[in-house]
Amino acid sequence: MDKYEEMKTFVQIVDSGGISHAASKLDIAKSAVSRRLNDLESRLHIQLFNRSTRKFSLTDTGKSYYEQCLRLLNDLDEVESLVTNENRKLTGKLRIAAPLSFGVAHLGNVVKTFINNHPDIKMELNLDDRRINIIEEHYDIALRIGVLEDSQLIARKLFKLNLIPVASPNFLNTHGVPKTASDLESLPMVGYMLSNDYLHYTDPTGHAGKIKPQIVHSCSNGDFIAELISNDIGYCILPSFIAYKYIEDKRLVPLLPKYIWGNENAYAVYPSNRHLSRRVRAFIEYLISSFENTPYWDDCINR
Repeated sequence: MDKYEEMKTFVQIVDSGGISHAASKLDIAKSAVSRRLNDLESRLHIQLFNRSTRKFSLTDTGKSYYEQCLRLLNDLDEVESLVTNENRKLTGKLRIAAPLSFGVAHLGNVVKTFINNHPDIKMELNLDDRRINIIEEHYDIALRIGVLEDSQLIARKLFKLNLIPVASPNFLNTHGVPKTASDLESLPMVGYMLSNDYLHYTDPTGHAGKIKPQIVHSCSNGDFIAELISNDIGYCILPSFIAYKYIEDKRLVPLLPKYIWGNENAYAVYPSNRHLSRRVRAFIEYLISSFENTPYWDDCINR
């Protein structure tokens, strides 16, 4: 067995989550995959995986070797593509993570067009509001909404994020329409579980301040929060890419429209220590071009 096949098998084991799934993907016997892995570890004189009856995970050395294997295999794919008749085609798998609500509402057409333009790309898209560790879980790109904290990631800005306080018409009829930010402190709020305790704002005069909301319920998904708010439970602050459809349908009303809430952006992020293949670079540039103008969902909100 040559080194190339050993590396391909090792990467497939990691990506598939185990030997059995890798064997299925490679269409070979499980025993053959196990043998290739054992031969690889014997040749390198290292242990790539922690093995137990309940756990099969990469060692620290295995993680480093995986990253290098990915880089080398991607480089080889690109070198071969440049000397074939299909030298400009993008091939291979793209693993992407994105927030659920944003992905469902706004990534479908982007992904569809990219796949149509590059039919040899295989897309694996994980929509999850959990902040996925793209290094440990081996994703190529993640879309992040809001403040970035991980210094191991390189970020490319996609668009500025507008946050909109909203409430239902019936809720406002009962509680009154807030005139200032401090009026919101006395109203029940449905909060986002991953957000901070304080809401920061800039008022129409340019004064910056913050309020501590009265959070009575919380949830990890923006669309679910919007549905709760539509049923008169309280108010919430939503990103405009979720709020716009509820505002257009008059199910929710924007509050304090001359205020600015937060100062955040949406980004495409990728690991700083990972070689970027042509397909990853191409998809990042395509994302940026797709969102380079003011997103259409802000048009319905008077700011």
